[in-house]
Amino acid sequence: MSERKSDIGVIGLGVMGANLARNLASRGHRVAGYDRDPDSARRLVGEHPDAGLEATASYEELVAALERPRRVLVMVPAGAPVDAVLDALDRLLAEDDVVVDGGNSLFADTDRRNARAGTRPWHFVGMGVSGGAEGALTGPSLMPGGAPSAWERLRPLLESIAAVSDAGPCVTWCGHGSAGHFVKTVHNGIEYGDMQLIAETAVLLRRGLGLDPPAVADTFAAWNEGELESFLVGITAEIFRVSDPKQGDALLLDAILDSAGQKGTGRWTVQAALELAVAVPTIAAAVDARVLSADVALRRRAEGAFGGARGERLAGLSAGDLRDALYAARIAAYAQGFALLAAASDAHGYETDLAEIARIWRAGCVIRARLLDRIREALVEEPASLVLAPALRGDLAERVPAWRRVVAGAAVAGFPAPGLASALAWFDTVSTARGSAALIQAQRDYFGSHSYERLDDPGAPVHTDWKAAT
Repeated sequence: MSERKSDIGVIGLGVMGANLARNLASRGHRVAGYDRDPDSARRLVGEHPDAGLEATASYEELVAALERPRRVLVMVPAGAPVDAVLDALDRLLAEDDVVVDGGNSLFADTDRRNARAGTRPWHFVGMGVSGGAEGALTGPSLMPGGAPSAWERLRPLLESIAAVSDAGPCVTWCGHGSAGHFVKTVHNGIEYGDMQLIAETAVLLRRGLGLDPPAVADTFAAWNEGELESFLVGITAEIFRVSDPKQGDALLLDAILDSAGQKGTGRWTVQAALELAVAVPTIAAAVDARVLSADVALRRRAEGAFGGARGERLAGLSAGDLRDALYAARIAAYAQGFALLAAASDAHGYETDLAEIARIWRAGCVIRARLLDRIREALVEEPASLVLAPALRGDLAERVPAWRRVVAGAAVAGFPAPGLASALAWFDTVSTARGSAALIQAQRDYFGSHSYERLDDPGAPVHTDWKAAT
């Protein structure tokens, strides 16, 4: 063992854990690593002998290798493996040690683990990590929650390894308790929505406007130079340029089964929104679209029975219309996500700074986008709703006509566009002072005597005998 103690320990040296360990070491921190497969730790150190990494063979050896108070980053699969690590560490930790779960854990599990740590001398932190394997190595977006004192202990390490935008390191304290993992859950929900919106737009460009793959790639690449600039738009342009190695000039995308996978974080976002009574229809539509995509056999049978998308061109529409619709729908998806963050912060006492969340998502993470600069400004101006903020209100108003044309054109031509359509329906609902809810209240009172409120006497419940009144 080295005489010098390590600054941090990393448990779980798979791709993400190993890359975060290497990132930490590259910033001058000494890192002790442990994995239940001893060869993983030895291999990591052997491949990077001068990186400041140290392999340990047990939890006891790892804890002994760390400076006190200790800092431990756990990078194991969510669920039971995290609890198993905490069980192993519990008896070894001391006053003010900090254990960080950097996996994609359900925030409710983080609440439970925080409660456990509340009876111990050590602290627990749930931290979202976004950026994938490359981001873990070169600079991720980091979303820690928990006790502010634990954040201050972690801050120098985390700020040193995080991605950096013009606004600073992409890490901040996200709030008390499970705030870090809740923020990451919503990040992933917005990611679901954004991916769905981009995918629908790509289909409309290709099949609706008749663009060939190189032209679709050029279109996304051009959009990525302007207001739609983002990681996901950029990689979409690249995807449309990759040929199938088995088919020569054919597009690799066309050889991929049309069934999208998911790991559950989008579903968690929708479940949390339902519990908090926040409408996130674009995120929900994206989750539903993935669920529907999985039943390939049914979809093939239904297309045979009903014809599916007719393959008609989008009459009277241009690539510019699709660009404007995508931009407006993205604002709607982000607005839904930030509304959920605000509601969760109020309900759970997180004290989350929404503008800071927009700032740390500007680089490193999967949903990094130029739009987040505008969103951050908007959250400062009008935290109640992004669509009302001066920074975005004009952008939306200018693009709504094209948005309507695209959704209507897709429906007429038979192209499914649940993301674009749900985002527009959400926008129309929140921007309509009197919609259909009055009739729903009358119906509820008619069959269930649930009562209603009158416009001229709000707050006073009223019941009508509707049968007698007719």
